[in-house]
This record gives sequence, structure tokens and C-alpha cells, in this order.
Amino acid sequence: MASYFAVFLVFLSLGSGLVWLVDAKVFAPKRRLALAEAEGKLGDDLDDETREKLMRQPALAETAQSIFPVVLAITIFRSFVYEPFQIPSGSMKPTLLVGDFILVEKFSYGIKDPVTRTTLVETGKPQRGDVAVFKYPLDPLVDYIKRIVGLPGDRILYKDKMLFIKPSCDNDPKNCNDFQKIEPELISQGVFNNGEMPLDLLKEDLLGIKHELLHNPIFRSSRSEDYYQQNGTAINEWVVPPGHYFGVGDNRDNSRDSRFWGFIPEENFVGKAVFIWMSFEKLRDPDDWIPTWIPTDVRFGRLGKF
Repeated sequence: MASYFAVFLVFLSLGSGLVWLVDAKVFAPKRRLALAEAEGKLGDDLDDETREKLMRQPALAETAQSIFPVVLAITIFRSFVYEPFQIPSGSMKPTLLVGDFILVEKFSYGIKDPVTRTTLVETGKPQRGDVAVFKYPLDPLVDYIKRIVGLPGDRILYKDKMLFIKPSCDNDPKNCNDFQKIEPELISQGVFNNGEMPLDLLKEDLLGIKHELLHNPIFRSSRSEDYYQQNGTAINEWVVPPGHYFGVGDNRDNSRDSRFWGFIPEENFVGKAVFIWMSFEKLRDPDDWIPTWIPTDVRFGRLGKF
């Protein structure tokens, strides 16, 4: 949907600008010429109503002139600076909750053509720990958001609900000889729930990037039978190919991520999530007559950078 809207904005900008330009360069001079001829024939007898009628801009051209600057500004801002997204699922809890509205920094991973998504200017690449929005590799029309844990050349192991990372020597020369065990520290229990099930809130140090995540203490299975199987590696181990990245959700037991569908191509990245600009609570009883999409509260405490 976001891709369709981006294309729509581009064509609306081009269309309204073209209509305005044709009117200004072709039809406006003809209207001025008609007015001059009328003034030459009638002089002071030419009334104001006739003058206005001769110079009146067609409705389409008037509308195009009015909306073009606004649409162009929105298109530029949304395509190259920041784009708003809404969080639809709980796969990134506790970092991002359902009902959060975020801004994604579009220029973090390159300035791209909003229609073809061709990189026009290189500005940077995804870094370990980034919360990134990207086009889902199995369906590029769908936007996904995950935390980047693996960079090109890294070896990733997920065992006993714990990450092990052997960084590529190109990414981390000091730590590339052995797997680094990413062992999270328990913060609290029961602050977040999955239905009736209380979850463990933990803090993880992702080789220098600290963030919180959730584990289900009852859910012991790693679902490894559903993992993406890469040729030449164990069922729970992956080597990130050149030009690709490995992303997982912070809600580790409730996230379909690179463990299940593979790697994220660099060209699929949309941008880096940096700011929560609005957050709505939508808790309602099943018997409530008010639609579930109507917010019940605003979570002002969540607004800001994350």
C-alpha cells in the first residue's frame, strides 16, 4: 500500500505541475491577448465582469496551481526525508507496540527513486542494532520492520532462544575469531503479556547496542523445523551473504523474521525507524459496541526517539 501511495504522489505531482505549466505557457497568454483585444475594441465600456470572464482560469488549471506546491513538498519530504508508518503487529514489542506511529528516516540507507527504488546517492548502510523498515523479500509490496542483527559476512546461530554472532572480520576485526554469545539479562516478568501468558522482559547487549526484548518463559520450542535452511549450514545457523542482512523481531517468540524466510537484500531497505510521533491504545472488551479501530487512549509517554 505504501508503494502504491508513493507512486500516486509522484504522478499527482507531475500531473498537477504539467497542467499548471501548460496553462501558464499556452492558455494564459491567449487569455491576456483576448483581454487586450477586447480593451482595444471597447475601451472604457469593457465592464469588470467581462474582464474577469476573459481572464478566468479553468477550474482544472486553478486546482492544479493550488495543489502542486503542497503535493510536491509532501512527495519530496516523504520520498527522501521521512515517511510515516503504523505498527500493525506485536513482533517488535517492547520497542514498538501495536498502535505506534513512527517516522522512518529515508536517507539513512541511500537516497532512492521513489518509483523504481533505484539508489541515486549512497548515504550509508544498515548497522547492527538498527530498527529498519524494508520490503518483505517474499512480497515486496509489503513493508516489514525488524532489528538488524547480522551484517554481510556474519555467521548467525540461534540456539536455546539465544543469539550467537560471529562477526565478519570486515565488520568487526577485534571479535571475528569466535562466536559472541548474546546473553540477555532479565529485567522483569509480567509487564508484557501474550494473551494470558506473562512474558519475560530482558535487556540484550548486541555487541555494543543495548535494547530490550521479550521471551515467553513457557515456550521452549525454537520452531527450528520451520527455519529457513541455507545450504551448507546447520538448521539453526546462517551465513549472511554479501549485500544482505539478517533481521529479527524483539518479541523473539512471536516474530516471523530472517530465521524463517531468509535474508534481506540491501536494495529492499526503506529506511531506519527513529521516532514515535503518536501512539494509540486500542484495548476494548469483546462485547464493546465501539469498533476496535477507534483508539481508547493516547500513550503520550511513548512519544519521541527510541
